[in-house]
Order: sequence, then structure tokens, then C-alpha cells
Amino acid sequence: MIPRRHVADGLALHQPEWNAAVELLKLRREQLSAQDPTISGWNVGLNSGEAAGQTVFHAPWHLIPRREEDCEEPRGGVRGVIPAHQSY
Repeated sequence: MIPRRHVADGLALHQPEWNAAVELLKLRREQLSAQDPTISGWNVGLNSGEAAGQTVFHAPWHLIPRREEDCEEPRGGVRGVIPAHQSY
């Protein structure tokens, strides 16, 4: 099920809608992994609010496939948007 109710922020989804979104992410992860064996990791993102980079005010989820050595330093994942918090 894909949530059909419009919300300006993904965190405003009702629990059944949230559950459906997560199930869809899992399904797409399985499909993409089967199509591309070079995928070895994932980032999942949900921009919530203009300060977080949200430009389209609906409930967008981002499933980002990652591969070994696709960037110099992957540690910190999505925390890399705050450089001081990226490195451990």
C-alpha cells in the first residue's frame, strides 16, 4: 500500500501509513539488490522541514543504494550533512 493521503511532512503519517511506507522500502531494497549485486549498503532519508532540505512538502522517502568505495569516507552516513558530526 502506498499512502494516498497528502501530508506535508512524512512524520505526520499515521502508523498504518508509516508501516506501509517501510514495507515498500523493504520491497524496493530487495528488488534493487536482486538487479544490482554491487549494492552493499543503503541510506534511507526523510527530509522533514525546510531547514532539513525539504523543498516539496509531501512525504518523500529516499532509498539510496550504496556501493563499496562509492565515496571516500562513508562513515557517518546521512550525518554527513553536519561535517562536525560525520567523523567518529
